[in-house]
Amino acid sequence: MSALGFLFLAIASEITASTALKASNGFTRPGLGIVVVIGYSLAFYLFSLSLKHIPLSVAYAIWSGAGIVGTVLIGVFLFRESLNWGSVMGIAMILAGVMVLNRFLEN
Repeated sequence: MSALGFLFLAIASEITASTALKASNGFTRPGLGIVVVIGYSLAFYLFSLSLKHIPLSVAYAIWSGAGIVGTVLIGVFLFRESLNWGSVMGIAMILAGVMVLNRFLEN
């Protein structure tokens, strides 16, 4: 598997673990607590594999940007969380920063 493949699987694992963390209701639902621990463990392992070929700064920028978008979408659509104008602008600025970082790190 490619380094980007490992990175995207790591992101998916992290988003899954974060979703399970919210759904676990403070670890009062043990099955979801297990998903949290396994998901985060798998995410960090896969992230470490991606770092063999992707610079840390680029990998982390992609990880954080994709994680933000994924968890926001899950929060809005699965947990019915609302976003106000400030939340949307803050998320947009974080994503813009990640894109700028990626653009200047690749050259």
